[in-house]
Amino acid sequence: MPTLEAFGWDDEWNAAFGPYRSDGLIPGRVAIQHRGAYDLVTEAGEARARVSGQLLHDAGSPVDLPVVGDWVALDPAKRGSPSIRAVLPRRTKISRRAAQDSGQTAREQVVVANVDVVFVVSSLGEDVNVGVLERYLALAWESGARAVILLTKADLEKDPDGVVSDLAALGGEVPLVAVSARTGFGLDEVRAHVASGKTGGLLGPSGAGKSTLVNALVGEELMETQPTDERGAGRHTTTRRQLVSIPGGGLLIDNPGMREVHLWLAEEGLEDAFPEIAELEAGCRFSDCRHATEPGCAIQAALADGTLARERWQSYEALRRELAELDEKLARRGRSRSRRGRSSAGGS
Repeated sequence: MPTLEAFGWDDEWNAAFGPYRSDGLIPGRVAIQHRGAYDLVTEAGEARARVSGQLLHDAGSPVDLPVVGDWVALDPAKRGSPSIRAVLPRRTKISRRAAQDSGQTAREQVVVANVDVVFVVSSLGEDVNVGVLERYLALAWESGARAVILLTKADLEKDPDGVVSDLAALGGEVPLVAVSARTGFGLDEVRAHVASGKTGGLLGPSGAGKSTLVNALVGEELMETQPTDERGAGRHTTTRRQLVSIPGGGLLIDNPGMREVHLWLAEEGLEDAFPEIAELEAGCRFSDCRHATEPGCAIQAALADGTLARERWQSYEALRRELAELDEKLARRGRSRSRRGRSSAGGS
């Protein structure tokens, strides 16, 4: 049976868990999330548990409930079903704006937690959508984890190294790895990013080959996959997130492809995903430069001389506007709650 250390347990987690030991609770890590239940790995083996009524009551929002990758305090319940009493503070989390949100609402959805590296996955079997990659990179950076770009299905590309070279400036210092699950090309480089006790999270659109890559790294057909078409395009297969162990290495969390990738308060992640733009903005003559007609604008100068691609700037501007709209929606919600609170206080 793998030890907890093989699933990422360390001295810091042990210290964070200290207050729960006196209550007879044991640590566990969420491996699979079902509807209303969770599969955990614990020091006593695998367990299926539900969230305790107290945790449901105390949770301020769904964000406070367990997700795949979380470390939790588990009541093993010698009689009855095990229950999750608490979620340990997360070191990292991949969050997005919930896909079900209407235009007037904004809610955070935590996708996975406690990953050390986020693998942003795109397929070389199709045209690489740079705009989508930039959006995923912003999510990855904002998580607090390291980011790596994986270009899958390299066997379908005549010059994978050339594509990697063309995209080299996309994420600044973010490593780019071309990989083929079918031939094994690049798999060792992926393994090097998830050493024993480390966790990687796969993030990317449906059909990018995430599940096929997991199977290749694990060495068995653990995840269901679908055949690709003649162009190498895949189809949506994965329907749930799952934490799996790589033999001789660390862990991976496979994620369903996201049909909608909305950012969630990713200001720092946006700057990290567009490092050259953040550097240029610091060189503008005015600190409040809008990068339009102001004199001494470093952005406009870079666009004029070609050192900054106009498509890259347009992608950045579109993502920044999206974040500004999200900020305004959250501010309106805060003002509305404040008014309701004052009204309630005045009527009491």
